[in-house]
Amino acid sequence: MEIILKEDIIGLGYKNDIVNVKSGYGRNYLIPQGKGVIASPSAKKILAENLKQQAHKLAAIKAEAEKKAEALNGVVLVIETKVSATGVTYGSVNANIVAEELKKKGFDIDRKIIVMNDIKTVGDFSAKICFHKEVEVEVPVKVVDANAKPEVKAEEAPVEEAPVAEETTVEE
Repeated sequence: MEIILKEDIIGLGYKNDIVNVKSGYGRNYLIPQGKGVIASPSAKKILAENLKQQAHKLAAIKAEAEKKAEALNGVVLVIETKVSATGVTYGSVNANIVAEELKKKGFDIDRKIIVMNDIKTVGDFSAKICFHKEVEVEVPVKVVDANAKPEVKAEEAPVEEAPVAEETTVEE
């Protein structure tokens, strides 16, 4: 069954795309939720005319998405979480937590456009942010133990003082 999408659906397609889906998914979810319409010949003609008229608007939307993506280059997220003795996190780091961390850094990004697997261990991972169908950014995510002591560099290591010899009194 061919459906014209009315909004972006991660994993399926973007707004105004014509996609093939199973008829149950189209009739029972996409159409009733207002996320798509049946791609009849007349609907395809209307879509083509609308796309022709909106070409400059789509270029502006893509330019805005590229600007947001450029701002995220070089951003590294460090997420502190509680970790068990085996290195497994209590709970998982997911798109919600990544969106909150980005908000703390000044980037207002919807969690729905963040694509990633749930992270359940300490380490280095990445999250893909899909701003536009042609603009995606990989953001490195580092998960660390919140209770771990920070590593002390050799330069900053405290210098141990030599033990002071006790003064002995000489008895006469």
